[in-house]
Amino acid sequence: MQPMQLFDLAFRQNEWLAQRQSVISSNIANANTPGYKAKDIQTFDDAMRTSAPMTVTNPNHIASSGIEAIRDQDDGSGQAEVLVSGNDVNLEQEFLKSNDVMRSYTLNSQIMKTFNSMLLSVTKG
Repeated sequence: MQPMQLFDLAFRQNEWLAQRQSVISSNIANANTPGYKAKDIQTFDDAMRTSAPMTVTNPNHIASSGIEAIRDQDDGSGQAEVLVSGNDVNLEQEFLKSNDVMRSYTLNSQIMKTFNSMLLSVTKG
C-alpha cells in the first residue's frame, strides 16, 4: 500500500511553518538591535520545487516555466526602511507574516482533520 502523500505534504508544510515562525520571532526579538537585518526563508513552493521538482511526463502537459517568470517578479514593496541604527526590521510586516503563518497552520490542520475523519469513515464501513 502506498503511503498517504497528503499526510507527508502536511507534515512538510508544518515543519516549514515552524521554521518560518522561528525566523519571524527572531526578527521581532531583535527589532531594537542596532545593525540587525530582518531575515526570511524561501517560500514553501520554492522549497518543495527544489526538493521534488515537477517534470512534464506528457508533451501535451503545460510546463511550469511560464509560471516561474511571473512569480519571480518583485516590485520591492516588501522592503523595510533601514533606520539610522542600521536596523531594517518592520514590526508591522513581521506581525503580518506571523499572522499568515498562523492562518496557514490552522488551514493545514483543518484539512488534515477533515481528511482523517473521511478516511476513518471509509475504513469503518
